[in-house]
Amino acid sequence: MHILYEVADKIATITLNRPEAANAQNAALLDELDAAWMRAADDPEVSVIVLRAEGKHFSAGHDLGTKVPDDLKITLELIYGNESRRYLEYSLRWRNIPKPSIAAVQGRCIAGGLLLCWPCDLIVASEDASFSDPVVMMGIGGVEYHGHTWELGPRKAKEILFTGRPVTAHEAEQTGMVNKVVPRDRLDEETRALAAKIAAMPPFGLRQAKRAVNQTLDVQGFYAAIQSVFDVHQTGHGNALSVGGFPILVNLDEMKAKIE
Repeated sequence: MHILYEVADKIATITLNRPEAANAQNAALLDELDAAWMRAADDPEVSVIVLRAEGKHFSAGHDLGTKVPDDLKITLELIYGNESRRYLEYSLRWRNIPKPSIAAVQGRCIAGGLLLCWPCDLIVASEDASFSDPVVMMGIGGVEYHGHTWELGPRKAKEILFTGRPVTAHEAEQTGMVNKVVPRDRLDEETRALAAKIAAMPPFGLRQAKRAVNQTLDVQGFYAAIQSVFDVHQTGHGNALSVGGFPILVNLDEMKAKIE
């Protein structure tokens, strides 16, 4: 089991539980995570969903060490189908669950890790948290769910993509991506307190408030942009395949060093 799940006081807590791999996301973890989100969405006793992680880091992103079977022919069609389901469809579904959600982020949140916290309505980050998307060094223009421009603004989004550098928790708070920055040892406590405050509100009112904000973003172009940029992302894979470099165009040790 890569995911822990519990409900108490109208709060469902979903925990990434692969700390030995810095909560890197393989297919099993993502499928279990989606099942946990759906369980919370369908439970009438749940008013608020909290996503947290065990260990030093929130998530090191997609598990780049996952072994590809020797007899599997890698094609763009195969990549597109897998990523459209697990990276795009899952993230959009979590974003649109009609219950407030809060991500509690500590340590590194890298690339695919953003696809877990960005769909949440609120983010509480520890002081040591940082957020990055270094996949340009893999010849790809950013991860599959392009929240960058919406979360950080266009110039800051370009800066972190062009340089691959991490955004600190306090920087992210200044852009509005993070709601609150707290000491590491108070992350769970502060997140729980915020969730409890929200859980005391009328569920239908919360549902309508969330819909109002999300619908406004969609009218402004969020949904269409997310879909369009997903296809832009796939051109990176197409280019890699054309030069025989899929799935990794970067030294794995270099990528792993970023989470130490």
